[in-house]
Amino acid sequence: MPRSLVSPVPHARRRRALLSSFCVLSSFAMLGAFQAAAQQSASPDLLPPVEVDPPRKPSAAKPAMSRRTGNAAHRQMPAAKLEPPAGTPVAVSPTGIVTPVANVANAITVVTDRDIATQQARTVPDILSTVPGLNVVQAGGPGGQTNVFVRGTNANHTKLIIDGIDVGDVTNGNGAFDFAHLLAADIQQFEVLRGPQSGLYGSDAIGGVISVITRKGDGPARATGSIETGSYRTFNQTAGLSGSQDNVNYAVNVAHLHAGDVPVTPWQLLPAGRKAIGNAYDNVTASTKLGIDLNDAWTLNSVVRTTDATLLFTGDSGFPSTPDAAQSNHTVHQLAAREEAVWSLLGGRIRNYFGVNYVNNRSSDLTAGNPVAAVATGERIKYDWHAVTELAPHNNLVVGLEQQTERLKTTDLAAENGNKAGFIALQTEFARRWFVVASLRNDVNDQFGGHGTYRIAPAVILPVTETKLKASYGTGFKAPTLSQLHQDFPAFNFFANPDLKPEESTGWDAGFEQPLFANRVRFGTTYFHNSITNLINFNTTFTSYANVGLATTEGTESFVAADLTDRISLRADYTFTRAIDAATGQQLLRRPKEKWSATAVWTPLDALTLSATLLRIGNWIDVSRDGMTTGLVAPGYTIVNLRGDYALSDQVKLFGRVDNLFNRHYQNPTGFLAPGLGVFAGIRVATSGLQ
Repeated sequence: MPRSLVSPVPHARRRRALLSSFCVLSSFAMLGAFQAAAQQSASPDLLPPVEVDPPRKPSAAKPAMSRRTGNAAHRQMPAAKLEPPAGTPVAVSPTGIVTPVANVANAITVVTDRDIATQQARTVPDILSTVPGLNVVQAGGPGGQTNVFVRGTNANHTKLIIDGIDVGDVTNGNGAFDFAHLLAADIQQFEVLRGPQSGLYGSDAIGGVISVITRKGDGPARATGSIETGSYRTFNQTAGLSGSQDNVNYAVNVAHLHAGDVPVTPWQLLPAGRKAIGNAYDNVTASTKLGIDLNDAWTLNSVVRTTDATLLFTGDSGFPSTPDAAQSNHTVHQLAAREEAVWSLLGGRIRNYFGVNYVNNRSSDLTAGNPVAAVATGERIKYDWHAVTELAPHNNLVVGLEQQTERLKTTDLAAENGNKAGFIALQTEFARRWFVVASLRNDVNDQFGGHGTYRIAPAVILPVTETKLKASYGTGFKAPTLSQLHQDFPAFNFFANPDLKPEESTGWDAGFEQPLFANRVRFGTTYFHNSITNLINFNTTFTSYANVGLATTEGTESFVAADLTDRISLRADYTFTRAIDAATGQQLLRRPKEKWSATAVWTPLDALTLSATLLRIGNWIDVSRDGMTTGLVAPGYTIVNLRGDYALSDQVKLFGRVDNLFNRHYQNPTGFLAPGLGVFAGIRVATSGLQ
């Protein structure tokens, strides 16, 4: 089974002095990455303009571009256009242009800030847990290493973008982003774009792209805050200030998440007489989003996000390994920033985006009994330009150029790599029923040279039945990481391979969506298939890496959503995934074949909202906590979560939630307990417009 398609074992950060060299090499494989991405705007308008047919006057002058406070240069369509009714779902990630979801052929899930508030999600893994096509694996509770598998592909085959910033962590050796430290407090919209997307986004987009858009200030100054407490010594707080005035918009947010005692270690793994020590996690995330319209042609945007997090956890040592008597310490500092200038021409029909991104990640691991911490620092700087040209209403051409440099520094390594890329994309619409998106991209890497990718995604809405038929076909690739290319471990007779080639994939999907009863009911299904080659794996002697792996993933994603009344809504999703090692025919690790989820939301009173979510995960193949035992069949689990909130006024809201209502005990991954029954409550306040 290709190790490159297996999520890194959750104890990858720990050092075990007496483990075998194979296990040590598996752990050390998490130390560096590089990737390149197509650029989204730092601050898109999520309400797209729509055409309005004015009375025809042959001599009428062309109207001036509509302005809205703090948003003038980001109008996605020119002149004589109005915004659609609130609640119209839109997406940015399929093309980088704000587009109604109904016009998108790509398989995509959009989660809004209202959804996040209703479900009381505190972290991004909470949001992802019920998204179709995904499997979330978190080592214990909050702060535990978290990997996300999209459509059965590897955890390092999904790109994460926040406000146009590729935030992939260079310090992680195989490139898998750890979602554990990403809080949800300032998220305005969350998009999960499934299927190979390298034709627009470059490396790491074999499985898909996850795009996070944070809140943008709009309207009068508005202050918000919240406090929450509950099980596991939880104590969370948020505070924010946002608004706009004249030509300036601003949003500042701070979130603190704390869990002081989360049981994680199964008692069966402990030596006789030893008690388990619960994990303790603390995360402070601060973000700012600023914009200024200098005039009708120029806008400046700035995004800065920092995270400081500390996890106290129980590591393992010895041979065979057992949980330590003392805790280990893992600390993370993350900085992500984007500075952007937008130049609009011809009344907004041509928009040029000039940007610079900077990402810095620093991790420190201090294991029990070791006085010296292992420190790794990674940074990425990217310069980009892309232009969006409206060829005709609802028909856009996007072209762009990028230059990116990544650096990795550890105790015994300093490595660097660069990548240049150019891309072109076309988004078209015909008669409001036929939609096509096509993209073509070429990356030129300092290490392995050029690599081209593409994608095409058509959709058609049939008259009378309004059935939406959609399909997509594309290619993807995953570049080898800085660690795989340059980091040697001579003490274990293991050496990097500077001749590695990118992992490659082809993927396609096809499906339909059907609305009924004036769109009060929708259902649909999509079949997907991915073939992945050149997977980076250990060579036959376990002394280096080589491009030797093959894999196939396929399955279906089905849903039904219904507004039963104006106050009751239901949604159910089902995902079937078959992820296979193409060389052996064996099922890949941590890819359950079946996943069910269902959510019901009831608003019995205007001020009261109640919801319930059921999540069912089927059996999967796993390895033991120490990685020494393979082929384990991990039992599936079912959990039920309840949510409720009550608005005392437009400024004060009480809320409460119950996680894992029936206290279901399960391990995901094997060797790490998931949290049991949890009860939480709190209060949210705002100066106005409380959600």
